[in-house]
Amino acid sequence: MFDLIKKMIGSSNGKAQTTDQDAINAHLALTVLLLEAAYADGECSKEEKEHLVATLVTEFGISRQEIDTLLAERDKQDREYVSLFRYTRFINNNFSETQKINIMESVWRIILLDDHLEAHEDHFAHKLANLLRLGHDQLIDAKLRARKQLL
Repeated sequence: MFDLIKKMIGSSNGKAQTTDQDAINAHLALTVLLLEAAYADGECSKEEKEHLVATLVTEFGISRQEIDTLLAERDKQDREYVSLFRYTRFINNNFSETQKINIMESVWRIILLDDHLEAHEDHFAHKLANLLRLGHDQLIDAKLRARKQLL
């Protein structure tokens, strides 16, 4: 879809290049958001976790080894408290609107994977779209595209 590391931070925010820490932060933010989507209904099925990993590898270019490390880091933070604001703020400061819409599509694919949309999942998606500063029409368009991709 796009090379996350190269496109993560554009010249529009005054940064000419990314750092290794920027890439780690971006990968962690993406992993946390997708994992939160997978757990939005209270559980993460094996199929959802496999789809999450595949999405991180194919859509965002993150290696399987790094994903395992990021998941372990996320589990450690979950014991404390996962603040979506922390991760969405990073994404808002470093990602384009198109990239944020692509993230929202990835979230919707994970949510819709079991072909059953629960109220908690829908609430999570709306909350995330709001935190990512996406409009309702962008949220719905991303949902429709994600549903079509799963067919």
